[in-house]
Formats: sequence, C-alpha cells, structure tokens
Amino acid sequence: MAPADTPRPDAACRRPFRLSIPNSGPAADRRGRVACFSTGGAMTGHLQSRDITIIGAGVAGLTVALALAQRGAQVTVLERAGAFREVGAGLQISPNAGRVLEALGLGPALDAVSVRSDGVVLHDRGGRQVARMPLAAHRPGAAFRMIHRARLIEVLERAARAAGVTVALDREVAELPDLPLLIGADGLHSRVRRALNGPETPFFTGQTAWRALIPDDPGTPDAYARLFMGPGRHLVSYPLGQGLRNIVAVVERPDWTAEGWSHQDDPANLRAAFAGFGGKVPGWLARVEQTGIWGLFRHRVAPCWQDGQRVILGDAAHPTLPFMAQGAVMAIEDAWTLAACLDVIPDQAAALSRYQTLRVPRVTRVIEAANSNARNYHLTGPARLLGHAGLRGLSRLAPGLLMGRFDWIYDHDPLAVRP
Repeated sequence: MAPADTPRPDAACRRPFRLSIPNSGPAADRRGRVACFSTGGAMTGHLQSRDITIIGAGVAGLTVALALAQRGAQVTVLERAGAFREVGAGLQISPNAGRVLEALGLGPALDAVSVRSDGVVLHDRGGRQVARMPLAAHRPGAAFRMIHRARLIEVLERAARAAGVTVALDREVAELPDLPLLIGADGLHSRVRRALNGPETPFFTGQTAWRALIPDDPGTPDAYARLFMGPGRHLVSYPLGQGLRNIVAVVERPDWTAEGWSHQDDPANLRAAFAGFGGKVPGWLARVEQTGIWGLFRHRVAPCWQDGQRVILGDAAHPTLPFMAQGAVMAIEDAWTLAACLDVIPDQAAALSRYQTLRVPRVTRVIEAANSNARNYHLTGPARLLGHAGLRGLSRLAPGLLMGRFDWIYDHDPLAVRP
C-alpha cells in the first residue's frame, strides 16, 4: 500500500490542458551573459519571451521567477502584501538548495547576509551533548547557510527585478486569471492548489511551536545549530548573523492554535514549557520579548500539481513539518526543476507533467524523514535513554555513518537532474 502522503493522479492530471510552444532558439539572459544550465550548455530557448504569471512573492515565487527570467521569460509576480515585511524568522539553507541559488548568481549576496553553518549538535534537556554532526567538514566546499527569511527574500527580490521580473505588490488575486501559464507559489492556503485538487482538510499533529528572535550571544557566533531534546518537546536555536539568533521550540499538547505565524503568545508560556531545560536554553529564553505560536498540521503532498496551464510548487504543493529544515529548500529545488522542464520540453503540458514526476518522489521522502524526526526528538522513558546512548556511540565511533544518513538530501544536485 502506498504511504498516506503519496499523491494519486486525479482527473485534472490525467487530462491536461494542451499548449505547444515552438522552439525559438538560444538566448542570453537580461544581463547580457549567456546562461548555461543543466541542459548541457546554452539555453534551448523554449522560455524565450514567454509571458508567465506567478502568484506569491515568497521564497518559492521569487526563486522560480528569477530562474525563468534568466532563461528568457517575461515574468510577472503578484503579491497580496503591500510591502515586503520582516515576516518569519530563521531558515537553514543546505547545499542541495545552495547549488541552485549559486547557479542563479546569488552566492556572494547570500554570504554577505548569512552565517555559514558548521553542522548540528544534539543535546539532552539538561544541556549535555548527545551527538555532534560537523556536516560542513563531512562535505568540504558545500555551503550550509543560516539566514533570516527576510534577508533571503531581499536577495531574491533584488536579483529578480534586476533580471527584468515585474513584482507587483498589493495585488490580491480574488479569482484565478485564465492565462497561458499560471504558477501558484501562494503557500499553505494556496488558491491554485485548491483549484487543482478541491478542498482538503489537514490534521493536527498534536504539536504546537513557538518561534522567536533574540539578540545573539556576544563574541564570535556559534556556527552550529543546537537542538535540545526532552520528553514530548524540543528546542532548536542557531545564529542568523547581524546580531540575531533564531529559536524554534515545539511541545506536544492536546490543544492547538490555527496555522500561520501571526498568532502572538506570552513569552512566559514558552519559558514555562521549557523550564526544566539546561545549558544555554534558560539564558536564551530570558531574552525572548515576543513570540509567535502556531499549531503544526500535516498536509498530504498534493495529488495533482498541474493541469497543463496551472502549476504549483513549494508549500502550495507539499507543506512539510519543520523537523528536517527543508521547507524552503524543497521550494528552491522545485523552482529550478520547473524552470528547467519548461525550458527543455517544448510542449507545456508535457513539461509540467515531467516536473511533477521528477519532484513527487523526492519531496515525499523528505517529508517522511521530517515526520520521523518529530518522533525521535520527543522520546520518553527507556526509549529516550537507549536512543541517546546510540547517538552518543555513533558520534564517537562512527561519525561518518551518523552524518551519512542524510547524504541523499544534502548531496542531491538539482542542476544535474535531466528534465
């Protein structure tokens, strides 16, 4: 039997809208440089001068806009917010997404506003080290970055506009327009996803999360993401650069709040939930002045991502729990693959179908890994003691084996995937 999150094709996916785009020859990007992508050299030109509209100017929308514009498309992004705001908090950008951002020419700009991560350190709730995973040393030359979401959006928006993308703010899309190609990068409550798949009901995981930003510790930043594990709860923190530190804290509880980042909570509730934690946690939580709170819900991977005319990516296609730090990363991978398929495959419906075929197995596997971490971080009783002892042993005796469990995530190269 297929896993619960495995998409099944619906009628829309079986009967795609057909639109053929003729080959218009090679092209240079808008900055006058010949763009070379994973197609084996210069662009094939199937995106040259194509009009494409994207709904949503988040990480997914701006990344795909830039990837399409650099391949010659005329791109418009519609964003309902009236301005780019300091929404969200920290993101970890692992090398699989970093390869895409660097191929788009964003490496130096990202390095200027992010922190290079050395890896992850796991602690028990008292603060004692359970395992150290020096991920950067395990794969020299591959960048793990930690960054404020707003800084990543700034880098993407600036590059997209420089590439000729029109970013239209304060543009609420009440009804989906009938266009040759409409891309839904409109997030968790995507209207494009709903149009393709109908109404859906996510289910509450029994976990609620707080998110906060605090001033970072003075001195040289600790370049590790640190995760503190306790029965039924965990807390992760890492530096973001520019004097800021990110905190995400998750606890199992029977009640919940609605999805989203806009729900505020009293920091005293966060401190009370983690009062028994040691190490640096008490000092970090003492600095929290405001915090958002939200319930964590599971959504299935969308059964249908496209109908030949409309297509979704990122959270609109496959929301994930935050326990592998791959939500934004998967959106960035999607963006590259979608642009590459549209550039290489002349028939639009076939290109969109190929994009879904390439992405579904990967995002499904990543989401399943995140779901497993949600359980492993919150072990109780003998299972917790045995689990932590096993991690300590692997960290000392076979660190490469411990870190290698997720090589399939971090070593993936979207640029090498053939559309």
